[in-house]
Amino acid sequence: MLEQFSHFFSTLFALATSPTNLLVVFGASFVGIIFGSMPGLTATLGIALLTSLTYGFGPDVALLALLGLYVGAIYGGSYPAILINIPGTPAAAATALDGYPLTQKGQAGRALGLTTTASFIGTLIGLLFLVTLSPFIASMALQFTSWEFFLLALFGIVISGTLTSPGTVLKGWIAGLIGLFLATIGRDSLQYFPRYTAGFSELDAGLEIVPVLIGAFGIPQVIRVLSERRSLAEAPKLGRILPELSAITRNIKHIFRSSTIGVGVGSVPGIGEDIAGWVSYSTAKNASTPEQQKEFGKGSEAAIVSSETANNACIGGALIPLLTLGIPGSPPAAMLLGALLLHGITPGPSIEVDHPNFLLEVTAIMVLASFAMWANGMLLAKQVVKLLTIPAPLFIPVVGILCILGGYALGLSIFNLYILIPVGIAAYFLGEMDFPIAPMVIGLVLGGMADESLRRALMLSEGSFLPMFERPVAVILLVIIGCFIVNQIPAVRTRTTSFWAGLFSRLARKSPVV
Repeated sequence: MLEQFSHFFSTLFALATSPTNLLVVFGASFVGIIFGSMPGLTATLGIALLTSLTYGFGPDVALLALLGLYVGAIYGGSYPAILINIPGTPAAAATALDGYPLTQKGQAGRALGLTTTASFIGTLIGLLFLVTLSPFIASMALQFTSWEFFLLALFGIVISGTLTSPGTVLKGWIAGLIGLFLATIGRDSLQYFPRYTAGFSELDAGLEIVPVLIGAFGIPQVIRVLSERRSLAEAPKLGRILPELSAITRNIKHIFRSSTIGVGVGSVPGIGEDIAGWVSYSTAKNASTPEQQKEFGKGSEAAIVSSETANNACIGGALIPLLTLGIPGSPPAAMLLGALLLHGITPGPSIEVDHPNFLLEVTAIMVLASFAMWANGMLLAKQVVKLLTIPAPLFIPVVGILCILGGYALGLSIFNLYILIPVGIAAYFLGEMDFPIAPMVIGLVLGGMADESLRRALMLSEGSFLPMFERPVAVILLVIIGCFIVNQIPAVRTRTTSFWAGLFSRLARKSPVV
């Protein structure tokens, strides 16, 4: 344990004392804030574009840039949410409910100061969970066989489809199955037989993850924003940004509760930071007194702190299944997985064997990225806000060009564009029909593991499924998957919702309110 702490602090010191590393992480954090603050751009799109730019860099520099942008983008979405009532990213949607009313009261700087500090604290608490829970989860995952890995991948697809579908849950599951199908394209890894390649030798290795992700998340955003032709108004004056210590202390209860919620939601594959923000917002409201509940939607400090703390703590939570199991906990984490694979790093149970102390190094980078985010947020807020006055039709075409260049830059292959553009157009129409894109991405990322693990397990058991029921962990995963599926039956779902609502209400009434 002492050796691990020593390695962590030595890594952090080495990063913090290197001018090059500081320039990379502060620059990436600033770019991430811009991506988050510009409506129509997202953390996922930012990571996708930066992945192609870091293709020729070493893994250390690439991680500094990617994680710095990740943290900055999730935080940056709060700028337009608070100032002009337009969430820059889905993760900031809950923040807009109370952030914009504070701006209308002339307290925009105060709201931004609270979100910046809450985001910083939430990220650090999420990292604490990451560094403490990940070794335990990784040690358990080392005991997994092909059956467990197949069920784990299936669980990620089922739960992401269940919790991210805006309409019927069937659309989420269908999107996940589409991702599974895309993952089967190419020669299979066990018998090297070509599948669904249509005679294209470029598809023998399967679909490249990065072009698919850029297309799935980037092209639909470009089409939507251009179709809206939204022109933004002049950004309001900010005033004082640095929050008072008293404002932090009186919301400390919401900060710690929301951090726990964010880590928990982030640890569930495929959900994302936006769900964490909404769950935390709802929990904070239910845990408040009737008088305090009346302030929600009118500029409540507790509401802003809760949503922003949760969506940034979700980053650490999303990295837990990503690094230990190879399963991304959110869409940006899915893009980060593609970036890691591109740089020769394969997350999973054997990560500590293949790359010793990798988890501690990632945590050190994240700590530095958190400080960079806070410093940029406090020092450069007034300059970043000016970007909000740029009409969307001016900057979105540039993003579209970057998407195309990013897809082509990966291997300098024009064939990547034949993948990127059709996937982007298909993702746009799926989104218009309320099919969530996150389950499709999770299906693509986990499809290879699910396919290979299931086929290997069946080959070893000579086609029998009975060995799966002889393994306790596999049975537990089957029960959990079954519960999620059964819970979608309307009658069962109504009873379950009523039970949990009553339980949370009783707990909220008993808990002391700060």
